[in-house]
Amino acid sequence: MLRLISLLITCCLTISAGARLPEPTPEDRANLPDNPATLFWKGEQKIAGFRNMVNLTPARLIEASGEASDLPRSTRDLNGVTLPNSMTVDEYFEQQKVAGLLVIKDGEIVYERYGLGNDEDSLWVSFSVAKSVVAMLYGAAVKDGYIKDLDAPVTDYLPHLKNSSYDESSIRNILQMSSGVEWNEDYADPNSDVATASWETIELYEFLRNKPRETKPGDKFNYNTAETNLAGTLLRSAIGNNLATYLSDKIWKPAGMEADAYWQLTEPGGGEFGGCCINATLRDYGRIGLFAMSGGVLPDGSSPFTPGWMDESTAPSKAFDGYGYFWWLNPDDTYQATGIFGQGIYINKAKNVVIAIHSAREDASKGEDWELQGALYTALANAVSD
Repeated sequence: MLRLISLLITCCLTISAGARLPEPTPEDRANLPDNPATLFWKGEQKIAGFRNMVNLTPARLIEASGEASDLPRSTRDLNGVTLPNSMTVDEYFEQQKVAGLLVIKDGEIVYERYGLGNDEDSLWVSFSVAKSVVAMLYGAAVKDGYIKDLDAPVTDYLPHLKNSSYDESSIRNILQMSSGVEWNEDYADPNSDVATASWETIELYEFLRNKPRETKPGDKFNYNTAETNLAGTLLRSAIGNNLATYLSDKIWKPAGMEADAYWQLTEPGGGEFGGCCINATLRDYGRIGLFAMSGGVLPDGSSPFTPGWMDESTAPSKAFDGYGYFWWLNPDDTYQATGIFGQGIYINKAKNVVIAIHSAREDASKGEDWELQGALYTALANAVSD
């Protein structure tokens, strides 16, 4: 418990002056985890932790403008929509421990439902959904001239990694998860790289610089959360600013996000997790999806991205046609941002549908759960488009 109190104090010191740090409810406070092993939290501990992550780790404010973009409502009852396995949306909601599900069709909310004690104002941890947001910020950094060439070596921006396996890896390789450097991302294994690596910046560099090269860069897809943290620190180095402020200035304010959000930091006063995590409301997840589906066009018709960035980001990579620049790609030309334990933003441009979901599933990453989530997206997109 002393560690938790220390984390609470650290977090409050890290939040920008004047920011309103959300307060846990008495029930959540009683269930807040007092250990840092996020992958292995259970039950009510997990739910309270995911809803109050900004009270457990240092975070930086992502400020909204106070003028939210309009999300009109034209609601429908979708609880009885069935997936291919005959499971209804209602049953999915309960079985998969969904904290929030939002369906937007033609720019209107057609379905919005909350669970696990959440409501429209609840912040929830994004996990790797943040990766896709980082990919967006790369589009802004290219347009702003901070990054000239995605094929430049990672070590041009992160000299601490010179004379390591990363001398051969480019920025593009990192964005496509194909650096060629060895890494084990097994969430169920407490001895895997993802479970044992330190996420403090310099310690993570040291951990990675000693990893051997497995393949030639660009040849093999290997999901690596640590390298998305490299992507975050590389971007910070390029823009000379923190990512939360850059996100606020480039997307959060001009795109009309409804609420302030928070980006978790690697250490007190340090850099944002490039691979995790933004804490935001479900509706603002939906707005991120709408912004992506528009090709990155803001309400005033301008774009913070270099031309064609969203198309480039969601084009199949050489090593794996199911992945772009930190976006997961589907065979039907839909794509999604995905986070462990069932977080997601699904974008179906052909049907003009965006779906956002917050969850607290039992397992961090299980194949059948992802298949079921994909089936949910498809069933809902079809139902609101018929």
